Amino acid sequence: MLTPDQLLGFLLAAVLVTISPGPDNLMVLGTGMSRGRASGIAFGLGCALGCLSHTALAVIGVGALIAASPPAFTALKICGGLYLLWLGYGALRSGGGARVDTAVQSERSLGALFMKGVIANAINPKVVLFFLSFLPQFVAPARGDAAWQMASLGVVFTMQAALLFGLLGYFAGSVGQWINRRPRAGQWLDRLAGTIFVALGLRLIVTR
Repeated sequence: MLTPDQLLGFLLAAVLVTISPGPDNLMVLGTGMSRGRASGIAFGLGCALGCLSHTALAVIGVGALIAASPPAFTALKICGGLYLLWLGYGALRSGGGARVDTAVQSERSLGALFMKGVIANAINPKVVLFFLSFLPQFVAPARGDAAWQMASLGVVFTMQAALLFGLLGYFAGSVGQWINRRPRAGQWLDRLAGTIFVALGLRLIVTR
């Protein structure tokens, strides 16, 4: 079971990661602006649900590592920390300029848009790497239930992503126009996310 401190720290980091400009939330905004609120929400919920596939892969992979060799889990955390540092460096150097594509899309049912969101997230290899790096940061393997902790964290991440992506889809018009009018806002969000990534990466590397 997750401790309150564990859950709060993870939730704050997850929210910052989710709201930072990226392919998923920009596509949610674009879909909502071009096709309406319901379509934006459907696509956003699909993107959020796709996170469960990455959670399953992370749980299986990390669980096997811990069972086979605790030092291997430490090595994974160090590699994950280096990956988070690389992501943070890229985010800090970002020039912003994120824009929402509002081009009219072909007609699709809400179910088709939902599945499009699921697939778009599930087949993204960068998201798999991110989950393998991000989730172990908040796991306490000494407690002996690391796989359960990671699964719980993955579900929490999916739930907060579903809420935030749903809100993005609902308010797509106003949020998307605000981002397009203020491209530098994305730069500051990237810098905030970059700082979080660097801090988490250093913590993964330093803490054993």
